[in-house]
This record gives sequence, C-alpha cells and structure tokens, in this order.
Amino acid sequence: MREYLTYDDVNITPKYSELESRDDVDLTSNLTKNIKLQIPIVSSPMDTITEYEMAYGMWNHGGIGFIHRFMEIDKQSNMVLNLKEEIESHWKGMKDLDISNKQWFENPPLGAAIGVTGDWFERAQELINNGCNVLLIDVAHGHHKLVKNALRRLKNEISNTFEVVAGSVATSKAARQICEWGADGVRVGIGNGSLCETRIRTGVGVPSITSILDCASLCDNFGVPVIADGGIRNVGDSCKSLGAGADCFMLGSLLSGTKETPGEIEKVGKWPNEQLYKKYRGSASLDSKKSRGESKNVEGNHKIIPYKGKVKRILHDITDGIRSSFSYVGANDITEYHSRVEFIKVTNAGIVEAQPHLMKN
Repeated sequence: MREYLTYDDVNITPKYSELESRDDVDLTSNLTKNIKLQIPIVSSPMDTITEYEMAYGMWNHGGIGFIHRFMEIDKQSNMVLNLKEEIESHWKGMKDLDISNKQWFENPPLGAAIGVTGDWFERAQELINNGCNVLLIDVAHGHHKLVKNALRRLKNEISNTFEVVAGSVATSKAARQICEWGADGVRVGIGNGSLCETRIRTGVGVPSITSILDCASLCDNFGVPVIADGGIRNVGDSCKSLGAGADCFMLGSLLSGTKETPGEIEKVGKWPNEQLYKKYRGSASLDSKKSRGESKNVEGNHKIIPYKGKVKRILHDITDGIRSSFSYVGANDITEYHSRVEFIKVTNAGIVEAQPHLMKN
C-alpha cells in the first residue's frame, strides 16, 4: 500500500538563494488557463465566507473570491453585477494614471459558484450575463457523471467568453478526466477542510500533499492550473501547497471571522469585557443544510470564530510568508518555486520541534 502524506508530514528543504529582497518575488499565478491572479489566494464559496464584500476585498488585494451559490439566482447574479460595476467605477477614477496592472481593472476576474442539479444551468447563464467570467462547479465529488455533463453543457451551449473551475478531486485519474471533460482549472482536496467530516463519516479522502502532487503533475500535461483546497491552517501549509505544485490555494477557516465575511458580529459576555464573534460553518454542515431546507448527507460542522478584523491583515501575513518561503529556496516566481521545492519527510519529533517553544526553568 502506497504511503500518502499531508502538510504536517513534510518540510521544505532550504536552498542556495540569490534573491536580494523578498519584495522582488513575483506572486502572479494562474487561476485558470487564461485568468491570472496577482496573489495565489482564493476565498472559498462557503455561505459564511464569500459574498460581495469578501469578493471585492479579495479582488482589491490581488486574489479572487467565489461568491457562494446558496442563495436565489437573482441575488447571486446581482452581487456579481455590483462587483463588476464597483470595479469599473474604481477604474474610471484612475484612467489618467500610468497603471502597470491595467488588465486587472479592465478585465477583472469575477467568480461565482454553481452546482450540477436543479436550476444550475439557468444560474450559470444569469451569472455570465451579469459579468461573471469564471464559474466554479462547487460539488464535494468532482469525479462524477453530473460534473462531466455540466462541463459539456457549459462549453457547448453558452457562447460567452468564460472559464470553468471544476472539482473537487483527489487523484490523478480524476484530474485527468476532469481536464479531458473541459475544465480550465481543477480544484483539489477531498475531506481535508477544517469543518469537514467526510473522512470520519465516510472513510473517504486523500492526504493533501500527495493529492496535490499527483493531480498537479497530471494537470500540468494539459496546461490546466490547480487550486489546492482544504487543510491549510497556517502560512506554512499554504507554502507547502504551492510547493507540491498548486498554482493557488483556497481558504475558508483562515478567512473566517473577518469583517468581510457574511453574517453579523455577535457579542458574548458583559461590557466592558465582551468578546466579538462571527459564525463559520461548512457547506455540508447540519446548520447550513437546515437553512436550505435540507437534512440528509451531513458531512460538516459549524462553530463561532473570534472576530479578526479586516481581511487585509490576513492576506498580508500570508503573502509575506510566501515571499519568505520563495527566498529560502531561491525562487523568483511560482514557476521557479515549483521546480526548486524539495520535500523531506519529518517525524513526530520534527513536528514538535517546528512549534514555538520555550525552555523550562
């Protein structure tokens, strides 16, 4: 039986570097075949993570947020349209400036999620008509006939210019087929999210590092970028996901509790010592399913998260860490990082050693 590894099982080996400054690192990455991001960060299409405010915040800092699909078609489409108009308005005020990232304003990546059942095709059409240029087929198991049919319908029956990210998948065979079906980007990760209970309820899943390595190696043959999704608990994990071959990574828990996430800020405790919280729940949690009138196939959980303030701080911390990781291996950009990263397997003692620790008196 083959050994499969996850983030805690490996470290990245430092190498000779000629980078004079971490600021020289180029974090431009591919989201799909034809859409690039300024930073390799994607916010998850969860109903407690990405709506209009998060999508705008992600774009404003160089990433992308996929507006979740657990709402009426008109509401989701209007969010995309409002985002498009806000960006266009922002751009009009800057047209006289010599802007190097002109394309980022003129043709911004606008993402939204769809399913593969019910009114999914009508949702896709409406989203595209309102300015969405990258759809995410948001299902738990992407290696499925319904995803295959959805990709073919989207590609054959809608004439507008748009890209499609499909998944989630966890094996090279699944990645190959989803590329052959027409995906422009592949989402990788099953059963590894912070609130996901898929593995304990079904026994199904593949550890993240091996899953990304296998899928990215295969997708590279098709020129299709990979989005690593799930299991990223800190900046080091995000670096490891890129080192394993992902072009960008999707975040849920690290962005939860920020100002831009949907939902109200809740106060717990008495003034002046009250604490601020926001709700975070998995898309397959009972809490989320009940809000949609569902109750079966629960594979997620929910919890309250201490309020973190603006998402800007989180994104800056992450990109600072990625730049440092690039400098440790001597990589100027993600392409070089992919080629220069070498993993070593670590023991449990190595995992403990990696944590901050103080000597006992």
